[in-house]
Amino acid sequence: MSVDLNRKILDASKLTLILDRLASQLFENHNDFSNTVIIGIQPRGKILSKKIKSLLEINFGIKNIKLGFLDITFFRDDFGREKKVLNANKTSIDFIIENKTVVLIDDVLYTGRSVTAALSALQTFGRPSKVELLSLIDRRFSRHLPIQPDYCGSQVDAINDQRVMVKWKETDGEDSVYLYIKNNGK
Repeated sequence: MSVDLNRKILDASKLTLILDRLASQLFENHNDFSNTVIIGIQPRGKILSKKIKSLLEINFGIKNIKLGFLDITFFRDDFGREKKVLNANKTSIDFIIENKTVVLIDDVLYTGRSVTAALSALQTFGRPSKVELLSLIDRRFSRHLPIQPDYCGSQVDAINDQRVMVKWKETDGEDSVYLYIKNNGK
């Protein structure tokens, strides 16, 4: 018998503190964002990137932040290997990234494969001067590739059959992070 157990590891108040800290770090490093753009990796980085942009506007009065969303479905190294049908999301980048600093945003950094796919997909839009990675959760012991976040909300030591899931009020009814543990009846 298989049972999924879950444990809330971050609640809404802790997430708010983490998001404020991440926005502050971005502001310290990029000031007015005149030479920096934000791109959320679809699908789960979209909401996070919108929240970060909103915090930068509200807390620091930054106007005209360029925000885009990048679909990586067809750039993944496992594309076409599984029998399931993949549903692509929409890429929406209506600005130039050439010679800009790009801040890629995703909710969970796991193996590093999604980030690698995002870097490949990003090349179709030009050559940024620099790419930085912001990740809300870093599953640091699960990396398959040598990728590390420049901005990290929290590190979670999830292993084996454990899964980290970020939930947002807009789509899941709550702002929280859960650790799901698969129990195979042992």
